[in-house]
Amino acid sequence: PIGYNADEHRLDAAFYDLLASEMRLTNFVVIAQGQVPQDSWFALGRLLTSNAGVPVLLSWSGSMFEYLMPLLVMPSYEGTLLDQTCQAAVNRQIEHGNLLGLPWGVSESAYSAMDAHFNYQYRAFGVPGLGLKRGLGEERVVAPYASALALMVEPTAACRNLQRLATLGLSGRFGLYEAVDYSEARLPPGQSSVVIRSFMAHHQGMSFLALTALLLNKPMQRRFASDPQFQASMLLLQERVPKTAAPYLHTLQAPNVNDAEPASETRLRVFSEPNRRHPAVQLLSNGRYHVMVNHVGSGYSQRNDMAVTRWREDASRDDLGSFCYLRDVASGACWSSTYQPTRHRSKHQEAIFSDGRAEFRIRERDFDCHTEIAVSPEDDIELRRLHLTNHGDEPRTLELTSYAEVVLAPAMSDALHPAFSKLFIQTELIRPLQAILCTRRPRALQDAVPWMCHVLAVHGADIDAVSYETDRARFIGRGRTLGAPAALDPDSKALSDSAGAVLDPIVAIRCRIALLPGQTATVDLVTGVANSRDACLQLVAKYRDRHLADRVFDLAWPHSQVLLRQLNGSLADARLFEQMAASVIYPNASLRASAALLAGNRRNQSGLWGQGLSGDLPIVLVQIGDPANIQLVKQMVLAHAYWRQKGLALDLVIWNEDQAGYRQQLQELIMGIVASGSEATLLDRPGGIFVRPAQQLSEEDRILTLSVARLVLNDSHGTLAEQLRRHRQPAAPPALLADPAQTRPTPSRQPPMDEPALMLANPYGGFSADGREYVIPLIPGKPPPAPWVNIIANPLFGSVVSEAGSAYTWYQNAHEYRLTPWHNDPVADPSGEAFYLRDEDSGHYWSPTPRPCPGPGRYRTRHGFGYSVFEYADHDLGSELWVHVALEAPVKFSRLKLHNRSARKRRLTVTCFAEWVLGDLRGKTALHVVSEIDPVSGALFARNSYAVEFSTQVAFLDCDLPRQGFTCDRSEFIGHNGTDQAPAGLRQARLSGRTGGGLDPCAALQVSVQLEPGEQREVVFLLGAAPDAPAASRYVQQYRGLQAAMEEFDKAQAYWRRTLDTVQIETPEPSLDVLANGWLMYQVIACRFWARSGFYQSGGAIGFRDQLQDSMAMLHAAPQAARQHLLACAAHQYVEGDVQHWWHPPLQRGVRTRCSDDLLWLALAT
Repeated sequence: PIGYNADEHRLDAAFYDLLASEMRLTNFVVIAQGQVPQDSWFALGRLLTSNAGVPVLLSWSGSMFEYLMPLLVMPSYEGTLLDQTCQAAVNRQIEHGNLLGLPWGVSESAYSAMDAHFNYQYRAFGVPGLGLKRGLGEERVVAPYASALALMVEPTAACRNLQRLATLGLSGRFGLYEAVDYSEARLPPGQSSVVIRSFMAHHQGMSFLALTALLLNKPMQRRFASDPQFQASMLLLQERVPKTAAPYLHTLQAPNVNDAEPASETRLRVFSEPNRRHPAVQLLSNGRYHVMVNHVGSGYSQRNDMAVTRWREDASRDDLGSFCYLRDVASGACWSSTYQPTRHRSKHQEAIFSDGRAEFRIRERDFDCHTEIAVSPEDDIELRRLHLTNHGDEPRTLELTSYAEVVLAPAMSDALHPAFSKLFIQTELIRPLQAILCTRRPRALQDAVPWMCHVLAVHGADIDAVSYETDRARFIGRGRTLGAPAALDPDSKALSDSAGAVLDPIVAIRCRIALLPGQTATVDLVTGVANSRDACLQLVAKYRDRHLADRVFDLAWPHSQVLLRQLNGSLADARLFEQMAASVIYPNASLRASAALLAGNRRNQSGLWGQGLSGDLPIVLVQIGDPANIQLVKQMVLAHAYWRQKGLALDLVIWNEDQAGYRQQLQELIMGIVASGSEATLLDRPGGIFVRPAQQLSEEDRILTLSVARLVLNDSHGTLAEQLRRHRQPAAPPALLADPAQTRPTPSRQPPMDEPALMLANPYGGFSADGREYVIPLIPGKPPPAPWVNIIANPLFGSVVSEAGSAYTWYQNAHEYRLTPWHNDPVADPSGEAFYLRDEDSGHYWSPTPRPCPGPGRYRTRHGFGYSVFEYADHDLGSELWVHVALEAPVKFSRLKLHNRSARKRRLTVTCFAEWVLGDLRGKTALHVVSEIDPVSGALFARNSYAVEFSTQVAFLDCDLPRQGFTCDRSEFIGHNGTDQAPAGLRQARLSGRTGGGLDPCAALQVSVQLEPGEQREVVFLLGAAPDAPAASRYVQQYRGLQAAMEEFDKAQAYWRRTLDTVQIETPEPSLDVLANGWLMYQVIACRFWARSGFYQSGGAIGFRDQLQDSMAMLHAAPQAARQHLLACAAHQYVEGDVQHWWHPPLQRGVRTRCSDDLLWLALAT
């Protein structure tokens, strides 16, 4: 508004004084009333332009309202300046519409943009050539009331235009809608226009007045002219067209409307290749409920800081999220609506990301599946809508199954203790509404209780056979994966309908949909969160309604536009922000610091604390040294606000690198940008913005911050868009072997393994005759009901090994410093360690252990005291893998015995693979692990200098045979969207030899073995860790080779015999004898006392009470160890009389409590 500024208590300096505007009505009235002199009429602006050679008055915005609104009540006189102007303005509007191929009629109106309360925004639009305002050609908004106004000037043309608008869908309950927006920048993807479905009373009123003027011979105008007060001034309206007048050049030089379009912004991001080098992501949010989905369909859902569904950062596997399986009932063929989790390559598939929405298209077996994903701006729900079409010639039945893993807790607490976190979820089936409810039972009275719903609603088709599953073990099956779960087996018809206090909760709903040829069914899968059961049920009822569900997509795009407008951003900005978000969520080496700098960092996380950074959140670093490039800072501050609204928390660090003497000036510019925006309150706060003068940082601080930043931008490297386009040269594609599926030999007929009688046998195994081994003959497809593991350890080092060969290993502390990942997943039993054998003649590969890549033969696992053995025979080749650890050194031996039973020479490759953690969780440490070849020993080394307590420690992998190939890049070995069941690295003739920083860290080591007919040979791999690189090198050289491995095995066996044989019993109960005469004491020492870890819990800490209890069992078998532990516990007392309840070695970090039973156990054990 122009006039009086109430905030500043003064008149505005600007004026709205053009004759071609509604101001002429106001001015005429106050002149007629004697409030201002008649001369003021001639003070109104009379700038002229020309349209088709006809002089016409200029308005401000070139809108129909400005020219014709006064005609609703004021009379017009033919041949006058105003009459000619109105006629020419309407003609120009008609010409403009024809030129664009659109309906005509442009005026001030609402348009396709909303505020935070979903109110349409409103402003003046006009036609270029009629208005002084610049940029009129960039907007294309047509308002029906503008045509209604034109009925008073060109009734026939206006009537036809109104009819055209009605046929275009603008006819509503109360007449024609407010407007239709054709402006490209505001169009949702795939649409050519947006109807503004609202009615504005004053525009409707103007339309009525225009209609009465046309149909009732201008009653308002006659009434106006009959007013005695106005009659004396009517001559003012009869002003003639001036014969000479200089045209206003601004409009004569206005560009052609076709040239006035803004630079094209790519509206859609389309991805047709699932195995691209770097994932692409789309962030969807309403400010509370956040969804991240990537181009293969994986991703997370969270509400504020609470994870709704399970996800782990893993750019290589990337197989967790909310999924939907599809099965053709006739053929039994299965696939998924996105590339993950089945990883099925369809004839046509693509991911399409646009603002506020993610889409996936799959064409498979005459079925077309189009998936749309959006978050409701109104409720905390996400809607995944599938359009399923039968393009075949016959009726078909499609089976649909949804799947998501339930968390309802902070993601970090779920990652730290998965099995424990799952215990508190309760599920409930709401069959009449085809829904599942989940809640987390509170652990304390003050805990909030979240409720989650998962809903299936099908529209446009008949469904039957609806079933439910909330038990992950039943859905996936033991030893299976999401790529091929048991629920999709051919004999799996219905889900189990399990509910209640399940141990591993999921939500899955299945139904069958009958589709006629050409028929399309719409399936809505809704997942949402509320604060109570009743509120959750209201969400279920609401979003089963198709019309209410439609609002999610109707409002999602406008809501995203509201966010951009509030931030003063554009669609081009949003595209850049989404690109950067992908590199924050999935680190991209091309946008990080150089590999040499990453390898050069030697400081740990605590080095960030002096800069005010915790290091717990992702860091994005911006370096700016030239004030002329301040736009980069503006964009990144805007990006930070955008990400925060989308639920992506990070620290934005800005370094002032100015070296030209204007450092303070640049500092003030940066601070001014931050202070003037929405992020002002987040300065120097977690998840906020940190501005630092670079000259105040030491070189070590610079290297540390650069090395941990997930995204590094520098103003000297070009614009933001240019920097995001830069990519480092990818490595040359490796040479590939023949497809093993086509060269797989027919399994040879080996004699069955000898099966000695077992004590206390069950369907899955039993004890050996001497009771010193537990033997598990594994039958394909029939694994034990849970992982049966052996804890192989010494006081500082150990490994948990399952019957399937899955394992994880630690050094010093099983929780704080894991060498390989602890998964805590008894269903799938994944592993961060694996072995593979490959036949170099056929390309066929398999594992010497039952997992991850089983062969077609039978396996047998033997768990003994301090070792485990995996036996397998197939392809005329026998193998035994012996796993044990050194008694007094942090070294794990894997001895692979190979026996060529055939009459031909065998050329084999043996590969040992380990995923490095070097901390507690791989998601926290992978970014910081640096690998190298040790120049002294030749072993593969890895370190994590970022680990606060273990920054100097080094992990290693080695083999006693010469290396044929290796890689420390897990993405190379596993492959993008790969699995350890079929790693990409085994389809390569040779691994790349890649090491360094910025990789997805692992160690994959290949050696070549040739076996003559009948020959036997052993290969020894070492996995271990040491306090530093020199010590690691010494360990490798000391323990490399078969002789050292056998000596350490014998030494460990001697210790266990000596210790476990100390106390022996003989009773009438054999089961008691076999447990008491070795196994119980072995469990106490190896698992409870040394490892303080197992499959279900990996605590690593020493519990004052717990290990005192354990030590009491060792008083006879290991009295010296019990005595040492008593002294250690005595050292953890306080002078006040209480004790440290638990602590983490080696630095003794722990908690102090007032638990009274600690004191009792110290006295009892003593």
